[in-house]
Order: sequence, then C-alpha cells, then structure tokens
Amino acid sequence: MNDAPDPLERLVTQMLKELGEDPGRDGLLRTPSRVARAMRFFTQGYSQDPVAILNDALFDVSYDEMVIVKDIDFYSLCEHHMLPFFGRAHVAYVPNGKVLGLSKIPRLVEMFSHRLQVQERLTTQIAETLQRVLEPKGVAVVVEAIHLCMMMRGVQQQNASAVTSSVHGVFQQDSKTRQEFMDLIRRQKPSFA
Repeated sequence: MNDAPDPLERLVTQMLKELGEDPGRDGLLRTPSRVARAMRFFTQGYSQDPVAILNDALFDVSYDEMVIVKDIDFYSLCEHHMLPFFGRAHVAYVPNGKVLGLSKIPRLVEMFSHRLQVQERLTTQIAETLQRVLEPKGVAVVVEAIHLCMMMRGVQQQNASAVTSSVHGVFQQDSKTRQEFMDLIRRQKPSFA
C-alpha cells in the first residue's frame, strides 16, 4: 500500500496556507482531499479516448435526414482561471450510411468538457471528432454557456453568455440546412405528457 501523500492534496494545502488560511482547522481538515478528488473528476476526460467512445456504437442505416441531440447539459473548467463554465450543447449530423447511438453524443460532450477548456475548442473538438469518426454529409455544433470567470471576477457581467458554433459539410455549404438546424434547436422541448 502506498502511503505517500497525494501531490494534489499537498498543493491544495499549500494554496490554503498562501491564502492565509489554516489547513488544520476543523472545516478545512478534509478540504485538500475533497478538492483533489473533485479536480480528478472534473478532468477525467484526459484519460478517455473520443474515438473509442464512438466506435462501438456505429450502425449501418440508410437514413439521410438530419439527426439532432439538443439541450445536452455540460459543466467544464475554464483553462484560464480554472473556474466553471456551463451550459448546453446542440449537436446535429446528416448521416452518410452510418448512424451513431444517440447516447454517445452526450458522452462525447461530457468527455471533452471534462478537461480544462475554452468554449471555442470544446465546440470544435466535438464537431471534428464526429466528422472524423462518422464521415457524415455534415456536422453542426452550437454551444451556449455562462462563464463564472466573467461573472465572479473581471467584468462581473451577471447576464452575459457566450455562443459558439462549428459547422462542416452540408451545414457549411447549404444555408437552408444550417437554418433548419438553427430553427430546430430553438424550438421548445416537446411535451409528451
């Protein structure tokens, strides 16, 4: 059994001291351990392979209309301040002989969001991975998020949000296809009750 102190715990303990806190006081005794576990969870996407996530769920299907998974909630950490940003991703593709198991799209979003990120890279990583693995006629990704680094510090804008997009293939070449995607992601959620 390895009893060596966890390097992340040591860093959190040192950070608490640098901030003027006493890491030995009651409320902070287990904080270094909690923060280390949380950071490993928040960044678990580094140990995951996006291609492996998708490859076991590709199916030959003759369907050539748009497939959309929208309102995918995600949480990530901004690489500039390591503060959270979170929101929703909307992902679409037009198949080219293969479809992807629908649950794999949220898994891909989650994997890339569980890395230190910027919203722009998150958006393009999702789109480029789907384009590379599926080889569809086109891919479109829109990500909407709020960033605590803008809300809690700096400009302190409480109502500002960021929207990014990445489009490939027919979504880039055909404005009608792109507009159909944008219209569909803006529709209210269906009521099945």
